[in-house]
Amino acid sequence: MPKKKSEGQYDVIVIGAGPAGYVAAIRCAQLGLKTVCVDNWINKQGEPALGGCCLNVGCIPSKALLESSERFHQLQHGFAEHGIHCGDSRIDVPAMIERKDKIVHRLTSGIATLFKANQVEWVHGTGKLLEGKRVEVSGPNACLLRGEHIILASGSKPNELATAPVNGETIVDSSGALEFSTVPERLGVIGAGVIGLELGSVWARLGSQVVLLEAQQRFLSMADEQIAKEALRQYRKQGLDIQLGQRVTASRVEAGKVTVSYEGGDGENQIVVDRLIVAVGRSPCTEGLYSRESGLELDEKGFVDVNERCRTNRPDIYAVGDLVRGPMLAHKGSEEGVMVAELIAGRKGSVDPDLIPSVIYTAPEVAWVGKTEQDLKSAGENYRVGSFPFAANGRALAMQGGVGLVKLIASGDDDRLLGAHIIGPNASELIAETVLAMEFSASSEDIARTIHAHPTLSEAVHEAALAVDGRALHTVNRAR
Repeated sequence: MPKKKSEGQYDVIVIGAGPAGYVAAIRCAQLGLKTVCVDNWINKQGEPALGGCCLNVGCIPSKALLESSERFHQLQHGFAEHGIHCGDSRIDVPAMIERKDKIVHRLTSGIATLFKANQVEWVHGTGKLLEGKRVEVSGPNACLLRGEHIILASGSKPNELATAPVNGETIVDSSGALEFSTVPERLGVIGAGVIGLELGSVWARLGSQVVLLEAQQRFLSMADEQIAKEALRQYRKQGLDIQLGQRVTASRVEAGKVTVSYEGGDGENQIVVDRLIVAVGRSPCTEGLYSRESGLELDEKGFVDVNERCRTNRPDIYAVGDLVRGPMLAHKGSEEGVMVAELIAGRKGSVDPDLIPSVIYTAPEVAWVGKTEQDLKSAGENYRVGSFPFAANGRALAMQGGVGLVKLIASGDDDRLLGAHIIGPNASELIAETVLAMEFSASSEDIARTIHAHPTLSEAVHEAALAVDGRALHTVNRAR
């Protein structure tokens, strides 16, 4: 449990206990620095908890529900092909939610155990950066802390939408979408980004009719265009009604239903849904994080302004995770936290912003790292592409996962791997091989010459690397 304090002097004060903050605190303590972590999270049981949004209402609970819903969907639609017949099946939503909560509790309690083992002090309250390397903690454990170094890691929060204000019942944000007690007959989702797609997939697999309204004309604009087009095709094939170029103009709650008004290229339209999820991105939690006297500077987008080493404009003050530029990803924040801890301890540390993988945990999964083909085309760079379909991979077919492909992009000058883009089974795991290869500046030839076990999904990566040179073995290709 968090400690009560009146005052204290530390080597490092960390504000925030999400993946960026708690990892930074643990690594600082491992390096012999006296460390305290301040966090104000209260879980659904009304108790202080570590882990921030990711563990409590983000990455972990959403993946638990994705797993449950995918198994139910397979039971209903996939097992018969294996000769497995189970009779009538039903989903017990409260039991599914309870399982999700148990996983969350186990992991957040695990962080508390790690804090204790590494002698990281935990103070529950809201931390505010003051001038002179001081942190004021407000709340039941109000105190004043002083540190030689301070790491800001307060994370992010869901964006609000004036045309669809969250009421916690019929209109919810991403956190509320993890707590439905029944399956909505008709579900609306504003935003067809990563969060909207994952949450929409959960409830669609359980029986909801799901419509996603996306303001952008292009689907998954941050992903490789070829992969995004295939993803859109697969999602629509599954029954997700994804409507692009649609801007929500109003919403109205009547008799437990939500009427959503929106407009696009085909004019004005309305839909009526039982529940509406607002998933229009996230913003950094900077409100109340610092005093004006602290002199901390934000950038033009409202993030804490930092350099490539996550140093702010104030001496010995750092900021990491969703609070700073770059993708809002837990693993990115964690690695920044480790880097800062190493720097504070006088060691070397760095994070390559070009080698941060992204994943969408739908079925099929989507994952990518590095440059997209459109990036390289617009920059006029010389490149080569190799791809391989999972439809030609034996392991994927055995798993009923023969959709999607692996696409590798290599430099046309020196064959160095520039990007990897995957849609298919276990893409979230397969992408790691390509990230490691790029970390070591490997070429597509290096992957092509690496022996991959058979039969495995990873063979698709191997074949895509061979395809860069026109010599894939298990699909039609140009022989070289």
